[in-house]
Amino acid sequence: MATYVYLALTPSGEERKGELDASSSEAVVRQLQQSGLIPVQVDQARTNIGLSGLRGPRNRLQRVQQFSQELAELMRAGISLDRALHIMGNATGDEEQKAVLKRIQDSVQRGQSLSVALRQQDGLFSPFYISMIQAAESAGSLAEGLSDAANYLERNRALREQLTSALIYPAILFVVALFSLTIIMVYVIPQFEQLFADMGEALPLSTRVVVTSAEWVRDFGPWFLLILVLLWLGLRRQLQRPELRLSWDSALLRWPLLGDLLQGVETARFCRSLGTLLKGGVALVPALQLARGTLTNAAFVTVIEEVTEDVKAGRRLADQLQQSGCFPVMAMQMIQVGEETGQLDLALLKVAERYDRQVSTLLQRLLTLLEPILIVGLGVLIAGIIMSILVAIMSINQLPL
Repeated sequence: MATYVYLALTPSGEERKGELDASSSEAVVRQLQQSGLIPVQVDQARTNIGLSGLRGPRNRLQRVQQFSQELAELMRAGISLDRALHIMGNATGDEEQKAVLKRIQDSVQRGQSLSVALRQQDGLFSPFYISMIQAAESAGSLAEGLSDAANYLERNRALREQLTSALIYPAILFVVALFSLTIIMVYVIPQFEQLFADMGEALPLSTRVVVTSAEWVRDFGPWFLLILVLLWLGLRRQLQRPELRLSWDSALLRWPLLGDLLQGVETARFCRSLGTLLKGGVALVPALQLARGTLTNAAFVTVIEEVTEDVKAGRRLADQLQQSGCFPVMAMQMIQVGEETGQLDLALLKVAERYDRQVSTLLQRLLTLLEPILIVGLGVLIAGIIMSILVAIMSINQLPL
């Protein structure tokens, strides 16, 4: 059990603050709802949630998602936008958060729309997010638009965290393997060099290879590492050139398994972005332009740029995407059906969900291959080094006296 502080509203809009002991924040939310209250904020004692840390690159999207969800819940409860922003500002003790919410509230009080107020916050809110809010305002469904934006950000964050988490264990294995081999080469093998010094050419070939490799690592290892770092920095700089980045990203898509994974990630990201924008009321052409900005693979970006021009000329979206060859056939069929039935937004969101699941499956498949390769590879290298040393020690007794 932990202690949680909460901010809630009565059906009439009055604030209620307090503390509850519960096993999780979800349990607190259920207790408040059963009491007839509307939960606004729930967190463990002595911490704050909301827009605090909004400018941090790792936290910004999560904080914007929380801001969207909280504001949507307040507005669904029948509270005006101005009053909702005021409540959110009073609920936090973080000064930066208060300042951001105060600026937004002041802009709204001057008669500006929420999307205009968000655009004035020095880049805290992305053009994609602002377009979603602007479309929701035009449709008269701001609360629903905020909720859709929160769901979009949550799904994107979940996909990014899934990719990051999946790579942690292989990265740890690789670092451990590299560290273990370095210790063996730099510290263990030199201990045997004096023992082998008088053997000369009598050393077995495998032992000579290991000893020579250890000397090379000891003498040139730091320089080799420096060269690798410089090459990596040079490659990153060269990849800033559009033509080289396009060639590199296109080549990655042709790799076995990895190419399928990257294709699934970009397909899910593009379809979710475009579907969310269309659902919010954004027109197809500007929605394509905004969705293009959420992609990271240059090959996909180039395709969407060309498709956008074709759509402007009156061509069908599904046909142009299919001709590009970048997107999976199944996704194109679902998008074509959605376009023909007038439910393109729903079709795109279904495609995104489908490829979210496919990405998860491909990640598991990659890990299933990568983990044993790293473990067996490390075992074979260490076993080979040990055997070469043992063979040399055993051959000492065979030297002529």
